[in-house]
Amino acid sequence: MKTFFVLFALLAVLLAAYPFFNPSENGGTVTGLPWQIEVLPDGSSKAFGLHIGSSCLSDALAILGNDMELAIIAAKDEVGTLEMYYGHYQAGLLSGKLVLQTSASEQDIKRWRENAARSEYMASGQAKKYTLSDADSAQVLQQVITGITFIPAVNLDEEVILARFGQPEKQVAMVDVTHYLYPAKGLDIALYKEAKEVLQYVSPQAFQLLSQPLFEQ
Repeated sequence: MKTFFVLFALLAVLLAAYPFFNPSENGGTVTGLPWQIEVLPDGSSKAFGLHIGSSCLSDALAILGNDMELAIIAAKDEVGTLEMYYGHYQAGLLSGKLVLQTSASEQDIKRWRENAARSEYMASGQAKKYTLSDADSAQVLQQVITGITFIPAVNLDEEVILARFGQPEKQVAMVDVTHYLYPAKGLDIALYKEAKEVLQYVSPQAFQLLSQPLFEQ
C-alpha cells in the first residue's frame, strides 16, 4: 500500500509538470511559451510575442487578445503602476497568469486614477485597483511594455527549470525562495518553497535594476 501511494504521488508530480515538458498541441508548433525568449541584435528581447521596451499595450491586445483587465494597482501611499492582466493565459497545454507592466509616468497615472471608472480594494486589502475610463483608453494603450510577469498554473521545480530554461548564470538562495537568474535573457525565476513560482521578464539591458535588490538583503 505504501508503494502505491509513493507511485501515485510521483505520477501526480509528472502530470503537473507535463505541459512544461510536452507543450505541443495536436503535433503542431506552439508559440508564446515562457522559455521562448528571443534576444535581438540590439540587446533587447521578445517574450510571449512581445518586444519588451518597444511593444505597446495595443500590441498585446492584437497578439494576446482582449480577455484581460487594464487597471492601475496602487498600494497605500503609492501612486501605483499601470498593468494589463491576463488571468487565463494559454499556450498549448500550458496556462497561467500574465501581467504586463509599463513605464507610464506618475503624472499620467495620477490623472487616470482621478478619471477612473471605479476603484476597489484587492483581496489582500493592501492595494487598490483603479479600473480605467474609456476616455483614457486610447492614451493608455499606447504605453510601452517594460516588463512581463508570468505565474504558471503548474508547480515548477529545479529539474523543470533547468530542462526548459537552461543553467542560470547565478542562483540566489534565500529563506523561502531561490532565484534563478538569466541576465542575457532578462529573466528571473523565483522558485518558492510554499507560494507559486514567479517568472519576471525585462529587457536584458534593464536586468541589473531587476536583480540588484536581491544582493542588497
